[in-house]
Amino acid sequence: MPMSRSGSHGATFCLPRMLAKDLLHPSPEEEKRKHKKKRLVQSPNSYFMDVKCPGCYKITTVFSHAQTVVLCVGCSTVLCQPTGGKARLTEAHFTDETKDASD
Repeated sequence: MPMSRSGSHGATFCLPRMLAKDLLHPSPEEEKRKHKKKRLVQSPNSYFMDVKCPGCYKITTVFSHAQTVVLCVGCSTVLCQPTGGKARLTEAHFTDETKDASD
């Protein structure tokens, strides 16, 4: 609760208080934990990955939150399995991550 003082004319004013944390400059770890719409600047949790097949070494682009099984176009090996949230990679080698640009 802010402290208040009375001036000579009976006016009341509040003394400024310091906040426990800086709201304009949150840490990256703190921003990552927040909901995607409640961040200082909204950004999605999803991204696209380039995944290399361990059998034929072809690279396939996979969505991080894929809801279907993703197969290799060359040898039909399963690259990832859907879960409740992020897709789980199976035997494939994660090569690159590309952030979604269609915010």
